[in-house]
Formats: sequence, C-alpha cells, structure tokens
Amino acid sequence: MNLSHIPLSTVGTKTTCPYCGVGCGVRASMQTDGKIAIAGDELHPANKGRLCVKGSALGETVDLDGRLLHPKMRDEHGDMQRVSWDAALDKVAGGLRSIIDQHGPDSVALYVSGQLLTEDYYIANKLMKGYIGSANIDTNSRLCMSSAVAGHKRAFGEDLVPICYEDLELADMVVLVGSNTAWCHPILFQRIAKAKENRPEMKLVVIDPRRTATCELSDMHLPVKPGTDVWLFNGLMSYLAHRGARDNAFVDAHTTGLGEALAIADADCADPHEVARICKVDVNDLLAFYESFANTEKVITAFSMGVNQSSAGTDKVNSIINCHLISGRIGKPGTGPFSITGQPNAMGGREVGGLANMLAAHMDLDNALHRDTVQTFWDSPRMADKPGLKAVDLFNAIEAGRIKAVWIMATNPMVSMPDANVVQRALSKCELVVASDIMEKTDTNAFAHILLPALGWGEKDGTVTNSERRISRQRTFLSAPGEARPDWQVICDVAKRMGYRGFDFAGPHAIFDEHARLSSYRNGPPQITGHSHRLFNLDGLTGMSKQQFDELQPIQWPVTRSSNADAAVTGTARLFGNHRYSHPDGKARFVATPPRGPAHLPDEEFPLTLNTGRVRDQWHTMTRTGKSARLADHVPESFVDMHPQDALRYGVREGGLARISSRWGAMVARVQHSGGIARGSVFVPIHWNSQTASDARVGALVNPVVDPVSGEPEFKHTPVNIEEFGVSWHGFILSRKALALDEITHWTRIQGRDFARYELAGRNVIADHGAWARTLLGVHDIDADWLEYEDSTAGVYRAVHVDNDRIDMCIFLSKRPDLPSRAWLASLFDKEQLEEADRVGLLIGQPIEKGADTGPTVCSCFGVGRNTICNAVREKGLKTVAEVTSCLKAGGNCGSCVPEIKKLLVETQAAETA
Repeated sequence: MNLSHIPLSTVGTKTTCPYCGVGCGVRASMQTDGKIAIAGDELHPANKGRLCVKGSALGETVDLDGRLLHPKMRDEHGDMQRVSWDAALDKVAGGLRSIIDQHGPDSVALYVSGQLLTEDYYIANKLMKGYIGSANIDTNSRLCMSSAVAGHKRAFGEDLVPICYEDLELADMVVLVGSNTAWCHPILFQRIAKAKENRPEMKLVVIDPRRTATCELSDMHLPVKPGTDVWLFNGLMSYLAHRGARDNAFVDAHTTGLGEALAIADADCADPHEVARICKVDVNDLLAFYESFANTEKVITAFSMGVNQSSAGTDKVNSIINCHLISGRIGKPGTGPFSITGQPNAMGGREVGGLANMLAAHMDLDNALHRDTVQTFWDSPRMADKPGLKAVDLFNAIEAGRIKAVWIMATNPMVSMPDANVVQRALSKCELVVASDIMEKTDTNAFAHILLPALGWGEKDGTVTNSERRISRQRTFLSAPGEARPDWQVICDVAKRMGYRGFDFAGPHAIFDEHARLSSYRNGPPQITGHSHRLFNLDGLTGMSKQQFDELQPIQWPVTRSSNADAAVTGTARLFGNHRYSHPDGKARFVATPPRGPAHLPDEEFPLTLNTGRVRDQWHTMTRTGKSARLADHVPESFVDMHPQDALRYGVREGGLARISSRWGAMVARVQHSGGIARGSVFVPIHWNSQTASDARVGALVNPVVDPVSGEPEFKHTPVNIEEFGVSWHGFILSRKALALDEITHWTRIQGRDFARYELAGRNVIADHGAWARTLLGVHDIDADWLEYEDSTAGVYRAVHVDNDRIDMCIFLSKRPDLPSRAWLASLFDKEQLEEADRVGLLIGQPIEKGADTGPTVCSCFGVGRNTICNAVREKGLKTVAEVTSCLKAGGNCGSCVPEIKKLLVETQAAETA
C-alpha cells in the first residue's frame, strides 16, 4: 500500500464517514506502525460508536495508489501530460469564458456529487447560478433522492425530513419500503434491531420485491410486484379513511387537498382484494399490514431507492406521506415519513441548491422573490431565471451539442448514469470536459481534456448533513498529497480567473458562514420580513470563528440562537410539532397520486425485469472501497441474481456466466440464486466498472426514462433478456503484480492482501497451457521455480510461480466454473515461506490441513468465512447468532452479516437433521 501522506495528528481526529447518508461519527488516528486506526465516535448521536464494515475499513482506502496527484491536460496526440495549476486553471477558465461568450451561459454545465462537502457544493452553485447565470448544475444525487425532494416540496412546501433517528427507536412499527437497510444503512438497521430486541412487540414490516437480508429480522415481508407501490399506499390511505383511522381534527385544521387525493385513491384502490391482485401479494398479508398501520399510533415509514428510483417516484413518496397526513402520524415522537438518504452529503447539497431546479437555502428558481433574495445577498451580476437541465437531459444536451463544456466533480457518470453509453458518446463529442477527482483512471476521466486533483476523505475539511438533518464536521487528519487541492478553492480560482468577484474566502469556515447567513437572510414570517418563511435556517451558526467552526459539534437544523446573554445555540430534533408547514397558508398538502406502472414493460424480446442496487460491502463505483481486500471478499464479482426456474428456462446455470441485454446495452455477470428473487425479475449490483471488470457496467442496460416531476431515473425497472455467455474455460489468477488482461474474453479484478485476484473466462482454445500461462503471467525464465499440474482429459490446469520460497502468483484453469477455493490460496500470500504441504496442496488444488479453507467471507469485520461458521455450528452445536458471535466474533461489530449468519444456522442445522 502506497501511503505517503503526512499525518497531521497522531492523537486522533473526530470526523464523519464519507459513505452513506447515516453520517456516522469516526475517530481516526495514526498508529505506531504508520497505519490509520479507525473507530466509531461514541459521542456522535448518529452511530454512538458503531461503524459498519465499510466505515471500519476506511483506513485501508486512504493510500495513494491510483491517485490523481497533479493537474493534467490532454496534448495534441490525445495523451495526458502533467501541467502546472496555473496552466490548468487558465485553460478551464479560458475555455468556459470563450464558450459562454460565443454560445451563452446555457452552453456550459457542472455535474457534481453528494460526495462533495457543503462548502464545495455552495461555491459551485454560486458560480453557476449567480455568476455564469445558468442553472445547468446538477448532481448525482438526482439519481438517488430527487423524488424524495419533490415529494417533500409538494406536501410540505419545502424539502423537509421531519423525523430524527431516535424516532426509529421510539416507534411501535417501522415500515421499510424499497430499502435493504441491513446492507445499505447498517447502523440505522442495527438501531432498529436493538430497539426490537428490547421491545419484542415492536413490529418491523419490509415492503420490497426482493427477499433481502433486511427481511430476515422482519415480522412481515410484502414482496410487491415492482412498480406497484402507489397502489399499495393508495389502498392504505383508502383503508384508513374508511375504517375510522382518519384524524379528522388534524386533517381539517392543518391540511388541504384531501378530497381530490382520496377520490383518486378510492377510484382504483378501495378494494384490498384488487390491490392485492395488482401488487401480487397475499390479501390476508395486505390486510394485516393495513390493520397494523391503522391500529398502531407510532409508525415510521422509511423509504429509499426502491421508492425514489422510479418514473413514478415522486407519486410514490407522496402516496406514503398522504397516509401519514390522513392519520395524523407526523410531527410527534416515533411517527412520520422518513427518506433514508443515499450519500454522505446529499442533504447538504439540497441545502445549497445543488439540483438544477433549486436555489440555495431552500429557495426556488421559479420564484422571482427568491431569485432576487439570493442575487441581492450574493451581490452577483446575474441570476439564473429558469431551471437547468437535470442529469439525464444534461448529458443528452451534451451529446446533441447544445452544451459544449462540462465540469464533472467527484462522480463517475460513465458508470452511474442510466443508458450510460449516451454519456460515453456525449463526453467523446464534448468540446471541453473537465474532471475534478481523487482517482486518475476512471471510466469518466478517460474522456476528460483536463484533470484536476482533488482532496479526498481525511484530507479535506468542511461539513456534511446526514439524513436526519444533522450537520457534522469532516476534519482533516492527513496532509494534502501531491498537488491536490480542495474543490471549493479550485472553483474559486476559476471564478476569479473568469473575472468574477465574491470568491475570496479564507477557508471553509468562511464559506459556511456565508451559507448560514444566506439561510437566515429575509427568512421569517412574511408579515414581518415581507418575503417568505423557510424552516431551513442556520441563524444560530452564523458568525463562527475558525476555531468555533473547527470545534462545531453535530447539530440538527433548524438551528436557532437564544436571546439570553449566553446566546446558547439549539438544534431541532424533529419538525412539524407545531403543525406549521412551509406552504404560504402553513398547511400540509395531500397530493393526488393516480397509480401508473413503469414506463417500459417486459415483452417477448425482453421478458425479464431488471432491478439494480448495492451490495453490502461496496460503495458506488468502487474507486474507494475497491481498494480494501476485506471489503472485496464478501461479493468479489458482479452477478445476476435470478429465480432457478427462470435460469432453467433461459438456459443459464448457477455459477456460470450470462449476458444480460436490454434495448439500451448489455453486460456479462455470473449467475446466482439467492432465494430472494421472484420469477420474472433479476437483480444486478451497480458497482463494477471498466477498471474492475471487462464488461460489467449495469448502467449501460438501464432505461433512461425519468420521473416527470423529479427527473429521477427508473433504475428499478428495465426489461431485459438473458442468455448463456458461452466460454471454453474458466479460471482465476492470484498475482503480486498487476496484469494486463485485455486479450481475455471476460475478467474481473479483485483486490487482495498484497496481491490482486483475477477471475477469468475465455473462448480461445489453449493448445499448450504451460506456455500460454507463462506468457500471460510474464514468467519467461526457464529456470524459474514453476510448479504445474495438468489433466488434459478433464481440462484442468494449475500452475504456481514461487520466488525465494514465497508464492508470487498462481493460475488455475478448468472447463467448469467450480474451481478450488480462493480463500485458502489467498492465505498462502501471507506466508513468508511456503511449506512442503502448501506446495502439495497447490498442485492438488486443496489444502492438506483440515480447516485451512475458511470459505467465502461472511463477516468482513472480523474476516470470518462460511466454512468456519458452518463447522463451528456442527461441531459445537451452536444454535443462535449470539452463540456464533460469542464463539467466532462474527456479527459482533456492525451486524450487517447477522441475517446471513441466521440463514447459515438454519441451513446447517437442517442438513444435520436430514
């Protein structure tokens, strides 16, 4: 690992995890061996000391391998060359200025990210909307939570998440909709699980087409047909209205629009039997859910990507909110709708107007008063006066030539966008592509004309806001590597080179102060301010010195300051306790949500429905988590999860490779049967890209249809076909040096400890396995310590290169995909010297010593494999997860492997009694 940062502190720094929207507090410190020690911050309210495995492995991802450390520009031959910052910044500023002067402000765009800090986001938004004068700035948060934003604004008048995490523990019923919380937000799920353990009567309901790890701890799982959520919740609303569960006093005093919304719900969803038929769930289970919701006062409905990522995503959000409004289950402890945010600072981006249809401080682009407020505060030369292009439309405009320059920051749209081949065509045509990134080689950066090195987690300094509106500090504990700079500073330098004033900041504390002051500017009761009242308000955090900013403790907005002499600052745990909303009349809105199906339905050519999402131990496009060996162990390569009967019908086998195709693209993945997929559906994870696999970008398949209100793409429902991806042989390589595998038909690269693992498959006929393997691995010395075994009849070949009695690399090939265990082979790379038994084991393809093969990783936190758990269950008679944890530690940290351990317990015990 190349870790040449200079630690700024060996004592320890409190910061915030850079992954999901839970926003866990982290303590980072430098150990005596030079490694970064990571622990949960026991005092942070979000996680109270717990971390998931991704957070725990942060210290393994801060190395400089593959980092972009210097500005680079593409020369006339198309090659990237190192340049000075002055040259790069002049080129960016000059290029943008020239294009704007020739084609107007809307000919340029910024595409940014929920990975940016709030201060970076604020400056990018200020430059684009208030100085360039275009709203063509959008964010990858458009892909995950913009439907929630739109739903909140329609219902509440402002993008407001009303609850706090404590409400999940106070609720008597938690409904998780379209969220594999156990894997995607593990710390929140563990808080729910602990509350349920303390109060067994607490109900946990999971609404999801897949049976995921989250379902293992639920009281009820409703496996709804993909895309039918509005029918389900319209049916619940109708049930509540006509079964005496309507809170008439609340509805009459604090809401409007019930009549139209209820009429729509009653029209199609008043009959639970019809709703059950449409949703493809058992009517008795549906009625049990409706009855439990009606009879339980404290209900949280938490929703995530399964709701948002839909062409009807905004209506899905409002159909959920409608149920809470009609029953008065909002604004009280333990109740309310809850959007579980995907990224660490998606909420911060929403605060500063990071989306193309928003202004900073929760103000609206289509409101002339708001535009004047922001422009006056900024004293900016102009102000965007219409919404900009949302993500999908933005890249379509680049391809069409209407946008001629794009600056991409901290995101990888070549992998993450739907219909991703359009992004490739767009960037290849674009006159000026600038990319600010921490990694040099990404699918997107391959098309950049200018690369700007950014600071990464541990190096940058500022704030993020989590899903419960809690602002936390990300603090610096590593020095800036190479010539990398903070994003806000780079944007300011470009702005000043373009001739704009208002971008002189002493540091992130000064930017935060401006952000906070804008939030309170002309913000108050309309009769007093003459403007508007917005709940988003950071007035209590204005005027902080650098030291006060550095010492800022996690706090939830709105943040007010008392009128007492001590001027104590107070955050706000939950909203709407006073029943006041941000619409001009102070009332919440019911929104009519006519149910409609997904835009594209399966047909004869594409008969299956593709769903996409995350796996437990990886994050986005793996530029960070992909560096950690223990995070790679759990799910090492991309897969397509499908029902066994569908696999039989379409001629694919578990463990084999399959080609998945849609009208928009195709990819290759390994077939698996998790037991959690209904017939007619398949699931593929989002993480793999061209740097980690030969052909595994699922974004290339996903249809580009978006929600008409939010602009969020329909990642959860694309018609696809599947067929066998025929190969002549399968194999894998473990190697201490990087290998070039461009000639291999199919490959995936997986990071190991001090080695890289490559999963391979080929269509070529190998006449001489020994010569072919030596050439592929670069072992040309005829006197090399080269062990090999071949069974030409079975099509099996194994070879090992040993260097000074230490394994250097090995290759295993077979006609069949069921190759020897990689876990045992990986353990040999930890040895300074191979023993004779190891050499024998390498040739026969399995360890001589019993128990040496731990099997595929189940618990990444403690590195406990499947075989180890199953053997302990059999040999020691373990009956519960607690006993497994006590014996092996597995499941004792973040708990995200607990559902898998429960499943292994059942399977192993069943096999023992069979």
